[in-house]
Amino acid sequence: MTDPPVEEPSLPARLRRPADAFRFLVSVGAIALILGLAHVARETTSGLSSDITHGTEQAPHLLLTLAGLASGIVVLAVPVAFGVERVIHRDGLRVAIGVLAAVLALGVSLTIDSWVTAAGMRDLAWYLTWKRHGGWFPGPAHIDITPVIAYVTAVRLSGRTRWQAVTWTVVGLDAIASLTAGAITPLALVTTYLIGRAVGYGTLYAAGSPNTRPPGRAVMTALRRVGLEPVRAARASDDHDEFRSYGVTLADGRSVDVTVLDRDQQTAGLLYRLWRRARLRGGTPRRTIRSLRRSLEQESLMAYATAAAGAATPRLLATSEVGSEAALLAYEHVPGRTLAEVPDDELTDALLGDVWRLLGVLQRHRLAHRRLVAASVLVAADGRPHLIDLRAGETAAGDLALRLDLAQLLTDVALRVGPERAVRTAAAVLGPESLAAVVPLLQKVVLARSTRTALRRDKLSLSALREQIRVLRPEIAAEPAQLDRFSPRTLISVIAGMVGAYILLSQLGNVDVPGLLSNADWRWFGVGLAASALSYLAAAFMLLGFVPERLRLWRTVLVQLAASFVKLVAPAAVGGIAVNTRYLQKSGVPAGQAAASVGASQLTGMACHVLLILLFGYVTGSGGTGPSLPPSRAIIIALLAAAVLAVVVFSIGPLRRLVTSRTRSLFSGVVPRLLDVLQSPKKIATGMGGTLLLTVAFVVCLDASIRAFGGSMGFTTVAVVFLTGNALGSAAPTPGGLGAVEGALSLGLTLAGLPAGTATSAVLMFRLLTFWLPVLPGWAAFTHLQRAEAI
Repeated sequence: MTDPPVEEPSLPARLRRPADAFRFLVSVGAIALILGLAHVARETTSGLSSDITHGTEQAPHLLLTLAGLASGIVVLAVPVAFGVERVIHRDGLRVAIGVLAAVLALGVSLTIDSWVTAAGMRDLAWYLTWKRHGGWFPGPAHIDITPVIAYVTAVRLSGRTRWQAVTWTVVGLDAIASLTAGAITPLALVTTYLIGRAVGYGTLYAAGSPNTRPPGRAVMTALRRVGLEPVRAARASDDHDEFRSYGVTLADGRSVDVTVLDRDQQTAGLLYRLWRRARLRGGTPRRTIRSLRRSLEQESLMAYATAAAGAATPRLLATSEVGSEAALLAYEHVPGRTLAEVPDDELTDALLGDVWRLLGVLQRHRLAHRRLVAASVLVAADGRPHLIDLRAGETAAGDLALRLDLAQLLTDVALRVGPERAVRTAAAVLGPESLAAVVPLLQKVVLARSTRTALRRDKLSLSALREQIRVLRPEIAAEPAQLDRFSPRTLISVIAGMVGAYILLSQLGNVDVPGLLSNADWRWFGVGLAASALSYLAAAFMLLGFVPERLRLWRTVLVQLAASFVKLVAPAAVGGIAVNTRYLQKSGVPAGQAAASVGASQLTGMACHVLLILLFGYVTGSGGTGPSLPPSRAIIIALLAAAVLAVVVFSIGPLRRLVTSRTRSLFSGVVPRLLDVLQSPKKIATGMGGTLLLTVAFVVCLDASIRAFGGSMGFTTVAVVFLTGNALGSAAPTPGGLGAVEGALSLGLTLAGLPAGTATSAVLMFRLLTFWLPVLPGWAAFTHLQRAEAI
């Protein structure tokens, strides 16, 4: 029987496989982990190397030499033999890509060897190289094996069992021989393997792999094996990457839709799915890594379960593997358009009601679709909606998965017909109680990417959708559920904190901490502690001066102490604002005026901060003793830092809009509030005095920390360093500016001429006094104020 004609574009000869990119990233990440392990687990790695050294020294030297020589020859001979065999079979392109990967691997190995053994990296080189007989074996990467591993990876030996077994056997023997001969350490051996794999996969992804996807004719042949006789087929135009689809006409006149799952596409979007699964607490798609067979079985099960539940869906006629690289699912063809393609004027209430009834059937039978966007609902020619795209579905689903389906479809429908109509038609079918249950789940974080993009484009507010539901059930809780384990901002904060901690620990590595502590003058510690305590009184005066209403001084001081505890979980510029605003509201100040008062104090503090930087920068170096910054350098550093920050903020559209909206909301109503304060000279003196006293207290604390470790600097120089470092720390997204403040202050003091060890120790003492020690009393104040309902 002749093959039926298949209309499809010619398949590309080579493809970039997502799996290769993923494996490349995993290998690179593992290399970074190994290099970090060499720093952290020093005793373990050096102990393991010593054990191997003592063990191999007992073996006969001649035997080790012969084993190393033989394995070194064979490990090169096998790849050459495979290359010759492939060239004879006219597969020279594969060999060429393998050779390219080998050359790149050699270059990468030499580069990493040079970097690790360069000045300043001797600690790392100690754990990744051997030191025998008074000399170093150069480099942590075995340059004899790395190119071979990259070559073997890039030529793809999968499917050629004998060549694969022989090649990896000789690579393993050569690695063991090098290890026992003392030419490489265990960690360096692992690093060598990972470098070779990373270069191989990277080259393979860049150059592409041979296309092993079965063409349309092979798909038609597989259809005949399951009893379907195709006479004509055409590739459907699809805009997704996870599967191909064909429209097929059978000999009996029926039409079927064939979905082809290609093995190389099973990892498409894997990084995004891993990110979603790590970030969200529950309700995320469970298909993170799934085999081709598992994907076929999952979609088949969902199709049969949906049909058995009585929900309208194209009937699954047959499934089959297509060779070893693909599988197919044949569905009965239902002519129609997806809900996303239906024009707005055809989206009647009757059609929407049918869509909600279809969802109700799924919900009653505990079936979760998990991709219930408008494109997953097919409106047939007779106007009846059908469910399609079931590959991510789940049977025996939990309540959360079912509610997320409703939240997703409700949002997609609201994007087309508006929140009021979407809620009204859904409530008429599913009931107000079902809609009330999804109110806490109406969050962007759980919606499909296409829906989030449409929300940004159409500017639909999820809060408007929630309010429409609350019209039906005013008593329901509207607070969003906590579904994400962490936000991107939290992740950035953690990374920034780790970088700051690494910088500080690196600096401490060059500091004689016991010597500094033994010689420190702890009387200055008491001075710094008193200055730190004075800062909370100053902050209280600063707030009192910009609030026309009468507030109790002692309670306001406690609020500033409580804000120091909140800094542990919020950026430095955010925690204090939130606590003070809440305190003013609880004290009877209207919400708008409370925010305006805090905004006025922040605006005044910001202006004073900038003026003090310029003032102290100008007078720095004009007198006094000890190290100091030249006036021009201080002003230039401050202005350049501000200029760079401003350029970055205002050159990025989303960041510019974010800062503008936040600033507008923060300082809205500030001018009228300032006018109220200006009518009272006492209030002006209190607010401005508190602002200046706050700066003086911190500068005195930093100066005392410097003097505690034997350093000495001009007061104005210390002021410039503190003001600049504090400004950078306040802009950082880390809790309390953690990492950013320490790095900026240490760098500033070092540039001012203070020895690096003294500068680092002084900054750590300063942060101990102003950030860490107040945490416990801040927690006590926070708890007390909450019980007193003051915040």
